[in-house]
Amino acid sequence: MRFIEKVPDFRMLALEYSLNTRQQENRKAIIKEIQDVLTGADDRKLLLIGPCSADREDSVLEYMSKLAELKEKVKQAFLIVPRIYTSKPRTSGMGYKGLLHRPNLYDSKDDLLRGLSATRRMHFRVIAETDLFGADEMLYPEVFYNYMDLVCYVAIGARSVENQQHRLVASGLDMPVGMKNPISGDFKIMLNSILASRQAHSMIFHGWLVETDGNPYSHAILRGYEDINGNIYPNYHYESLCKLYDMFHVFNIGNEGVIVDCNHSNSAKHYDEQIRIAEDVMSNCCRNKTIGKFVKGLMIESYLVDGCQMIGGGCYGKSITDPCLGWGKTEQLILKLAERV
Repeated sequence: MRFIEKVPDFRMLALEYSLNTRQQENRKAIIKEIQDVLTGADDRKLLLIGPCSADREDSVLEYMSKLAELKEKVKQAFLIVPRIYTSKPRTSGMGYKGLLHRPNLYDSKDDLLRGLSATRRMHFRVIAETDLFGADEMLYPEVFYNYMDLVCYVAIGARSVENQQHRLVASGLDMPVGMKNPISGDFKIMLNSILASRQAHSMIFHGWLVETDGNPYSHAILRGYEDINGNIYPNYHYESLCKLYDMFHVFNIGNEGVIVDCNHSNSAKHYDEQIRIAEDVMSNCCRNKTIGKFVKGLMIESYLVDGCQMIGGGCYGKSITDPCLGWGKTEQLILKLAERV
């Protein structure tokens, strides 16, 4: 391990891209809306939607401008929060790790110091140009600290949900936190993560002794799972939702709520299947009022162009990580679903 360079203090980064008073109030208002959806005070569904990875400013901003227009059309049915994922977990350690690592897609070498600034700039530009506040994944808790004032929702991924630091940091955030089921699919691990994040804790974080109050708005995200032989299984079906609902009561977790991730192992990364899965989940919500209240929303991976490509593939607005649903199909799906909420 070689110590290369001291990381700039968060306050220096914040000076470059900081929210004005109106934007700070808007962020608080959107967080309150998400909280109300999760508690049932607002009967809309939450829709977490956007690219698998926020890889370049121009195409992400074009996508977000389209999403901002669509948000207004379906606001009676959905509360739309865009995915602006700037750090990506890599199972084998290889591949594109997100904007944080590679702020310049065409530079094969990591540049994390520039990446810190690029992640803040990406979130800030989306806010400034579309009035949307995004969701991001807390892959690295220490790094998330550097832009958590710009987001309104955070997800803990399937590879991180068992990690103690992620759970404790989640307990101190001012925004809702979604806990994904682990790769194994074990609901108990996910529910224990929710319980841990809802409690008050003491910890050492970012060079400080920190105390947290607990986060009452942590909740579950179902993303499918894999068995020990690498076989992929979905967990969005009616039976899985009923099982999780019952386990919420066994674990005595209040504010029951789950979001269904329509991609990843639920779709086996066949991006077009997200359409069928989203429709199936919404049908189950209509069929059973208890499940309808339990399911708080959907997560969909969507970009400008269908599918995915290798880095340097040359297709503007096409994912370089997991395959995504293109904009045309995305808009059609959301408008159709909005009629059923």
